[in-house]
Amino acid sequence: MKNLKYSIQFYTNWHCGSGQAAGADVDALVIKDAQGLPFVPGKTIKGLVREALAYTLSQENKSKGMLTSICGQFKDKDNCTKGRAFFTDATLHDDEKNVIVRDNLARFLYQSVSATAIDNDGIAKDKSLRKTETTLPCTLYGQIMNLEDQEAHEVERALMMIKRLGAGRTRGYGRCNISMEEKQ
Repeated sequence: MKNLKYSIQFYTNWHCGSGQAAGADVDALVIKDAQGLPFVPGKTIKGLVREALAYTLSQENKSKGMLTSICGQFKDKDNCTKGRAFFTDATLHDDEKNVIVRDNLARFLYQSVSATAIDNDGIAKDKSLRKTETTLPCTLYGQIMNLEDQEAHEVERALMMIKRLGAGRTRGYGRCNISMEEKQ
């Protein structure tokens, strides 16, 4: 079995939502770990890899069930298959985490961005102002574990296709590059 280690280099602010709001201040907060640091959940990476694999897998590998083997399949609550691969959360490097936590710098990793809807006359629509918390560009590291040799090759190709990540991808957020760190 192979493990893939990868990095995600963000070039623009990005937003992986927590589903939480900050009252009247911010409508959408980013997901953070217990220390207040940003991360991309493994299930987000898995979903993006699944989507990319659906396009990149050869017909032969599709017929072998490689997509289901890697990512699993969910048809309904009584009919699901667990994939073999395990996707860790993508997090900051441990050295960076330690400095940020030690010096209480986590609050400087985030920025609130405001947006409003504009009507056909170019005037802001009433009650449409929204504030979104975004994470500043940084590099995160993650792993995908428990892959067969051919699966590792296909997953690596799929990762290279991901160029935007998180909410607001179509509005300029989350522009990134994923590169391989090492294979084990």
